[in-house]
Amino acid sequence: MNLADRIKSFELLGQRLIRFHENSTEPGLSHLVAAARSACERNPWFTGEHVRIALNNLGMALERENLDFWLSAYDNSLTDSAIPWKIGVVMAGNIPAVGFHDFLCVLISGHKLLAKLSSSDNLLLPAMTAILTDIMPEWEDHISFTSGKLENFDAIIATGSNNTSRYFQLYFSKYPHIIRKNRNSLAVLNGNESKQDLQNLASDIMLFFGMGCRSVSKLFVPYGYDFSRFLASLESYSHFAHHHKYRNNYDYNKSIFMVSQIPFIDNGFLMLKEDPAIAARIGLVNYEYYQDPVEVAARIRKNHEEIQCVVSNMDLQVKSLNFGEAQQPALGDYADEIDTMEFLLSLNR
Repeated sequence: MNLADRIKSFELLGQRLIRFHENSTEPGLSHLVAAARSACERNPWFTGEHVRIALNNLGMALERENLDFWLSAYDNSLTDSAIPWKIGVVMAGNIPAVGFHDFLCVLISGHKLLAKLSSSDNLLLPAMTAILTDIMPEWEDHISFTSGKLENFDAIIATGSNNTSRYFQLYFSKYPHIIRKNRNSLAVLNGNESKQDLQNLASDIMLFFGMGCRSVSKLFVPYGYDFSRFLASLESYSHFAHHHKYRNNYDYNKSIFMVSQIPFIDNGFLMLKEDPAIAARIGLVNYEYYQDPVEVAARIRKNHEEIQCVVSNMDLQVKSLNFGEAQQPALGDYADEIDTMEFLLSLNR
């Protein structure tokens, strides 16, 4: 299977993902529709809305112009003559199909995939694999999944918590590897954001219940910042108050703050707490006041290994995204700022 075939098959997969919806009757999507329903039944954190959004985002990322732009950076390294390695991938399961980017990178680079799926998300990628093999049957020999111990691989990509990453480093140290840890995202506000900016920021915070590494969990705001407009922008997510898993976490954290007499701001489904930490619990966003944006930029650079992305419309002299883009990464937006494609292509040099 040559590179052109690999790219074309993912382009066609993307077109089907864009057409996906919960009640689709398209023959080519029937297996994915069934898998999505089962995934939501098995994992209460996965909702039909969030699965649809995740798959649509992937579909848009796989449009041909996006694939070509992404791969143009590797024109001198992509080849059809390289010997494929078997790449073991330990995938996370915090949001729907979160392991897809590693799946894509391994296969587009010409290697073979051996994936250990999270028990929280073990249906969507196999269903997408069924679509790929329907488009191009040769993929069947390149993709395998396991629920047990990863064995007989040549290199490894593993994503986990800070605790599991230490285990991964020890266990996989003798193999070429990428080991990812916990990261979180933040936003920097100046108080002049438009209504649309704040609504987009609400999505950066609330989508997937704030459980992704690209979910904004920390706000930097200027002294005297009025949170009322920001809180109003969150109202489109007020239905989260009726999601039992989310509500249980929100209620538990709120009770802890109240018993401990910790000050917080509350709108009935999300709390804001003044806290220097970047990571926050479910149902909570930390905030911190600043005087000088230069100081914020310095903090970001100092703590860059904890930060997945920064959202702001300010010129902070650090890499940042527009409001609303945190949950829509481009193909070249690599987790933990580690170029997965460069790593995979280097294996054949």
